[in-house]
Amino acid sequence: MTVERALGERMVESALLVVRAWMNELGENNPYEEAHKSIRDHYKQLFSLWLTSDDEEIAEQLGKITGDAYQLFDAVYADIRLQRGLSPTMHGFNPDSTQSIMNYFMNSVRLRPEDLEWLHTILNDEETPGKAMVAFAALSHGLRECFSIDAFLALIEGITSEEDMTACQCLVNAIQLLIHYDVRIDYFPQIQEAFLAAVADMKDQDTLINTSLSALIKVTSKSSVSEEIQDLFKMYGLEEKLDSVQAWTPKSEMEYQCGLIRAFPQTWVYEVLVEGSEARERLVVSVMLKCGYSDMLWIRPDVAEQVFREMLRKGSERPIDYIHYAHCLMLKGDRMMAFENYRQARSMCPSVKDFYALFRPDRGMLVDHGVPLEHVYLIEDMLFRG
Repeated sequence: MTVERALGERMVESALLVVRAWMNELGENNPYEEAHKSIRDHYKQLFSLWLTSDDEEIAEQLGKITGDAYQLFDAVYADIRLQRGLSPTMHGFNPDSTQSIMNYFMNSVRLRPEDLEWLHTILNDEETPGKAMVAFAALSHGLRECFSIDAFLALIEGITSEEDMTACQCLVNAIQLLIHYDVRIDYFPQIQEAFLAAVADMKDQDTLINTSLSALIKVTSKSSVSEEIQDLFKMYGLEEKLDSVQAWTPKSEMEYQCGLIRAFPQTWVYEVLVEGSEARERLVVSVMLKCGYSDMLWIRPDVAEQVFREMLRKGSERPIDYIHYAHCLMLKGDRMMAFENYRQARSMCPSVKDFYALFRPDRGMLVDHGVPLEHVYLIEDMLFRG
């Protein structure tokens, strides 16, 4: 079991066993022994308290212990990376070299005060906006590997940049990381508070948030490069690279990005940026559906109906699009039109087995959203022969 998974499930003892093994790699004189012992002792005391106290008191203390365990884990992991030579230590970076900036902020696990100050000063430097974008993109990539409160707060500060492209990039990167670290983010209220404040301070807030959300989702589409990414490349004279940009992205990275987007609607950052805004929710659901995230159908069937209707009007040849459109019609009670679209999907499938392979995975969701199970069986039965 990984530390992240163990702590996500509040299994502190299991996480501490893994951290203990890492501390052994650091040697006997590592500076984390006392913190490890303190967390373990407090956790044992909490278990004893659990036998006699109410749940509210237990939950508060367990949250505090879990947060302390996350910070111990981060500190030990950072030291291991330093010991293994995976991160720069004594040296800084050459501010005149884009490559040096990228390598440093991508790999450094302990930013110096002067590094943070440099990031602050370049945020609104109109002469070198490219440096800020490289630095914050690299910082974001490094944060995926090694969590750091200071680095995360520096990235969030970038959201308030006067440069729209820098602000948009920092917002996209921050959203990605908040999805990535969603399980643990509740234990870092300073990051939550800083993100909320930065979003509130953004100039042209709605436009930048909508653009960022759209770009975040579209970049996972394998069919095309999003307009936002195209604008970014053109801004820096890299038009000739656009055709090969998808080739630069390893398959594993694309799968990782797709995984983030699938998890997005269940995260804290989705609640903050999307829920409560009808226009933004429609935007996100619509873009996700168009990029192939069909599960969004069940979140907003009304929006999904419009998206799939548009696909069918453009001449979709995919039976699954007819099935999804029919689902939307079933949910709103239009059984006749729903059946016509199911029948169209069935006619496009080579066999009934192929149709059922597309239709049956959605049985449970149809029933969960109010379609009687016997109606689902009736549709299958009437389409059996095609």
